[in-house]
Amino acid sequence: MPSAVSGRTLRDAFWTDIHMLTFGLVHGRENSLRLGPLELIRLGPARVTRTGVQWPIEGGLLTRAPGGRLRFERLYGRLVASLDGYQPALPRLLYVLTQLPVHKLWTRLHLLRVRGREPRPGVPADPSRRLAAAAIDAGFCIALSALLGRRRRITSLLGVTAGYHVACWTISGTTLGGAIMHQRVLAGDGSNVSATQAVLRLAALPFGVLRRNIHDEISGTDVVGL
Repeated sequence: MPSAVSGRTLRDAFWTDIHMLTFGLVHGRENSLRLGPLELIRLGPARVTRTGVQWPIEGGLLTRAPGGRLRFERLYGRLVASLDGYQPALPRLLYVLTQLPVHKLWTRLHLLRVRGREPRPGVPADPSRRLAAAAIDAGFCIALSALLGRRRRITSLLGVTAGYHVACWTISGTTLGGAIMHQRVLAGDGSNVSATQAVLRLAALPFGVLRRNIHDEISGTDVVGL
């Protein structure tokens, strides 16, 4: 976190980002997270301190029983989120496979938005070099899928493209094209991209045709030179 942030700012940013980061599907009303008329999670009154904010968890469809807390705070120069004592309504395995990854992704994107994009994690990669890297990766994925899936080429191409990009962005931040063009994908704070971030970035990539780099804005990532 490049600058100080108050507990009041963390409280207000939470409710603003609920609506924005869920593309308007979920909204906050009267300390509740709602999907249309459905109350997903009900929070109690916020307890705001100089460096953080926390809410008690009181109920909702996604909660088996009241209890626990949701907290955001500035701690030793970092933004930290914690969820303690929460009892999900879903069975544990189903919760781990569905709700938990979504919660972690939303929380990470929220904290990156609070941090802001300045300072950037490095020197932005040149747009022409980004296009060249994308072309190299596209050619590699087409060649690899042709070898692996001779019958179902479209299905093979989609699978290879998804697995290749998500793995490369998550493990090293750079693909074959990125390595050749000397560039790397990082989260907005300079940390490694998470797996769910990588999936979101790949899913948003086609929207880059409408507006350049919108997939990086959506996924909280940046492409920098090596």
